[in-house]
Amino acid sequence: MLIYSAVLFVIAVTAVAGLRDTTPEIAGSTLVVFGSLVLAGFLFMPLGWNADDALDPRRFSYLPVTRLRLALLLLLAGAISIPAVMLVGLAIAQVVAWSPDASSALIAVLSGVIVIATAIIGTRLASLLAARYLSTRRLREVFGFISVAVVIASLPLAVILALSDYQSQVLPVLRRSAAVLEWTPLGVAFGAPAASAAGNGSEAAAKLAIAFGFLLLLALCWYFMLGYVLSRPERSAVATYRSGLGWFRLMPSTPLGAIAARSLSYWARDARYFVALAAIPIIPIGMVAALLVGGIGADVIAWIPVPVMCLFLGWSAHNDVAHDNTALWTHVSAHTKGADDRWGRIVPNLLVGIPLAILGSILTVVIVGNNEALPGLIGLSLCLLFAALGVSSVSSAAFPYAAPLPGHGAFIQPQALVSNAATVQTFTFVLSLIFAAPVLAVVFFTPFATLDPYWAPFIVGLPLGLLVLVVGVYWGGRIMVRRGPELLALSSQN
Repeated sequence: MLIYSAVLFVIAVTAVAGLRDTTPEIAGSTLVVFGSLVLAGFLFMPLGWNADDALDPRRFSYLPVTRLRLALLLLLAGAISIPAVMLVGLAIAQVVAWSPDASSALIAVLSGVIVIATAIIGTRLASLLAARYLSTRRLREVFGFISVAVVIASLPLAVILALSDYQSQVLPVLRRSAAVLEWTPLGVAFGAPAASAAGNGSEAAAKLAIAFGFLLLLALCWYFMLGYVLSRPERSAVATYRSGLGWFRLMPSTPLGAIAARSLSYWARDARYFVALAAIPIIPIGMVAALLVGGIGADVIAWIPVPVMCLFLGWSAHNDVAHDNTALWTHVSAHTKGADDRWGRIVPNLLVGIPLAILGSILTVVIVGNNEALPGLIGLSLCLLFAALGVSSVSSAAFPYAAPLPGHGAFIQPQALVSNAATVQTFTFVLSLIFAAPVLAVVFFTPFATLDPYWAPFIVGLPLGLLVLVVGVYWGGRIMVRRGPELLALSSQN
């Protein structure tokens, strides 16, 4: 995510600075729309992203400082962050964009200062509201996932804009959007330099005044909300009581059924699972966008989304044992069979993955219009799903690493003196692809052109995937039984 954000930042700064070579009208419309989106991100993303805020004012309530001084210190600390530095870079690029006109450049400096201050204060206010009113972790994790999804989804949007004709398709939309946004709190500061460049000094002054007024309003809300939070006890989450056995009533009354029911309950209730799993459908977006930029046709792109989702769905179980933490003792003390443990843990992956491979493949071929590719697409998807689950069944027992603790968010990684997380993740992912290599070769490489490109992946992929799955489950089960006490010791140290 950091690399992705850094790439977007470099592209954005270069594009904004390059607007100096366009007309003031084009530069103004582009900056108003783009700046409004950036400022909206600062104001709304902290509702979920800062669910566990290190600068929560309640942590400093015992210090002998006044409310005004505490507010200023928290704002100063909030300004020292990577997003704030990126915003400063964009503000400088905006000044460069208006540098051909001295008065517009001066107003761009003033508007940049106002935007930076607005973003910092708005971020702190949104974080404070999240800490006060989004008291349940489930709700905050949903906001966090939405924020991440919006950031990732910006890549295909950028690709669509890059592939569209700017003058005839993009610019008219920007003009209509800017006409509305330039008088809203989100875009008014970005519209002031454009008004000055157009020779309308009074409009530029009015827009700066509106932007400054919005900044003062946010500052007052931040100051009074700070006093409100410090003077009241922290809200506790309301306990939720459920009746019935849930998945345990539906699953067989066997060790395998009990483990499967518990895993299904984790998927439905544990933020560490459902946030990570909800991100899986978003992953192929970046791959499809990159292929579109490269000019790859729909007949090739059709083989990407569903198999990639199946691959990541199976790979997501590669560290499942570590998520149990101390609860792993129930498996060890009950002398659970290794195969029952392995099969039970991957039941949710199979219940989701098999329908995904079949229905997703049907939907894909309908959209592309190539019904003959259906068996091959199903075979490739199931092969990747089964192979990844087989590898994950061995990996989670042989090479567990520190995972987020029960009750913690999916974005909180526990501290560890030595972590092999990156090595295990890379190794299991690559190994899953290696086991599926024969099917990938049949689909994509010309030396196998004599084989049927549609039925061969199904005939080869399904048995191969099942073989890797069965071997991985029983091999991982033997490792689980042999290393049970050691795994319990490792889990209790997380």
